[in-house]
Amino acid sequence: MKVMFMGTPDFAVGTLEEIIKAGHEVVLVVSQPDKAVGRSKALKYTPVKACALEHGLEVYQPERVKSPECVEYLKTFEPDLIVVEAFGQIISKEILELPKYCCINVHASLLPKYRGASPIQWAVINGDEETGVTIQRMDEGVDTGDIIATETVTLAKDETAGSLFDRLAEVGAKLCVKTMEAIENGTATFTPQDSSKATHTGKIHKEMGNIDWNGSAKQIECLIRGLNPWPSAYTKLGDKSLKIWKAEVLPDEKKAAPGCILSAGKEGIKVQTGDGILSLTEIQLEGKKRMSTEAFLNGYTVETGTYFKKC
Repeated sequence: MKVMFMGTPDFAVGTLEEIIKAGHEVVLVVSQPDKAVGRSKALKYTPVKACALEHGLEVYQPERVKSPECVEYLKTFEPDLIVVEAFGQIISKEILELPKYCCINVHASLLPKYRGASPIQWAVINGDEETGVTIQRMDEGVDTGDIIATETVTLAKDETAGSLFDRLAEVGAKLCVKTMEAIENGTATFTPQDSSKATHTGKIHKEMGNIDWNGSAKQIECLIRGLNPWPSAYTKLGDKSLKIWKAEVLPDEKKAAPGCILSAGKEGIKVQTGDGILSLTEIQLEGKKRMSTEAFLNGYTVETGTYFKKC
């Protein structure tokens, strides 16, 4: 098929690679404009653009993909199918109607659950036991299209947003190509979503990582994993910020007020929460490297009875 691919971040790269590997003709890759990074403000290619250029593909980076001039340009490619994955802009009705077959989207949740942004992080933050990938036929709504295919993934007990990101990217890439084959040979089915079961997620913000120790040990541990690697969960130790990368829930009875440091040793820094004890096993003090709590305590004294506080 003649395929137009629309995507921007790392998550979408694997799918583009699989589409190329499957022998489809990628007539155009559409990605967000490059962004200035660092002190030099040098422009950095989006991951999808970098991948496309490695394969000698044409890349288009409009500021507004739904602008009339952009739509007219996209029409000239006459795609059979448009694949959209983490593109970052709303796709207009005019673009949805361009391809011979349809526009499909690779979404990192089991729709209609977790429509919207950051479904991977929220699956971990909410302590879900499973999530997955949905391939949907796009309509004018946000993740409201008919479901063509799904694949379920079970979360590991120590799953982080980063590890789940990698797993779902791989699952989504293979499922997308499989779905494309079904669309081309006429065996694809299109099932409307049950909107009464829909849930919605929002973007992840840095402030979400500011730990409230009144929450339960389980809730905080899920937050730590769900915000790993970005923006990370953090608290205040003395006058410095402390990032928490790994922690373990201990089912002990309440012994002190939330945020109180109960003990600090090679097995971790044990902290009282609103429900249960949380043992911090990998941390990073402001201005220092990430390390095990045991290594951290070799050069830093944490006093029992003092409190972690919100930043």
